[in-house]
Amino acid sequence: MKKPQKEEFLDLGLGNRNTAKGERMVNPDGSFNVERRGLSYFEERGFYHWLISMPWGKFGFLLIVGYLVLNFVFASLYYLAGLDGLDGMRAASFSGKFMEAFFFSAQTFTTVGYGRINPTGFWTNIIASIESMGGLMAFALATGILYGRFSRPNAKILFSENAVIAPYRNMNAFMFRIANQRRNQLIEIEITLTYSFVNSQDRSKREFRGLDLERRTVNFFPTTWTIVHPITDDSPMKGMTWQDFIDKEVEILILIKAFDDTFSQTVYKRSSYKAEDIIVGAKFNIILGVNSKGVTTVDLHRINEHERVDLQVPILIEKEASEKG
Repeated sequence: MKKPQKEEFLDLGLGNRNTAKGERMVNPDGSFNVERRGLSYFEERGFYHWLISMPWGKFGFLLIVGYLVLNFVFASLYYLAGLDGLDGMRAASFSGKFMEAFFFSAQTFTTVGYGRINPTGFWTNIIASIESMGGLMAFALATGILYGRFSRPNAKILFSENAVIAPYRNMNAFMFRIANQRRNQLIEIEITLTYSFVNSQDRSKREFRGLDLERRTVNFFPTTWTIVHPITDDSPMKGMTWQDFIDKEVEILILIKAFDDTFSQTVYKRSSYKAEDIIVGAKFNIILGVNSKGVTTVDLHRINEHERVDLQVPILIEKEASEKG
């Protein structure tokens, strides 16, 4: 019986047209090097997605600015409605009265209501009623977004800055090292490597090949894991020189899938290595040790530490390129 022909690995959803001109398809932080056009910023992201995914510093700045702006707006409304409708004000100057209206707005917005100043006029009561309702809704929304940001599971996996081509048994292998950056437990970690390169005959096309690994999964991840792709006769890296990696605009795409024991959810992490990130003829140094109490130690500051070695099968490379890192 004739065996079914193995399906060719053609695309990852990134397209097979080579439009990047040597740039990354996936950035080291896992984001895609893609610019989407034709939609506004909020149409593309959505307001909730924008708030939940922005950096913490930007999110905190937005909260503070929004809080100040809203209170400034309501203080202006109180002033326009007539400050004689606010009983208990003591300031005489314009700036003093406006600041008292501003702080009254802050007390109303947060429902603190200290009581020295209180609305007595019709319009000031209307404004205070609207502000108190808006404050309750705004703080409920902010609380939900804060919870969503804190509770959103994500994998903090540390990658070695460089990948290496190192001796491996009776051959060479492509290797890089990863470690869990947090103290939480990741289990059932699975990794997929894809070899992306430009077609030699038609440089407008980009091709993809899956890379076989020494080990694709591990059950536990308390220390480090060196990912190994043996360069066998079936490997697309077989016989490649450093210049071949450059000319073919090689990029190794990485997808990691793991189960986060803290959140009881599956998390993902993406990254990539370009040809310029690969050091040919090097191996990673051991960064595991044991302390005086017999506990295994891992020095993550040295995760990229490596040393030069001779390869099992020599690869012709340019000296200055191989000295990178």
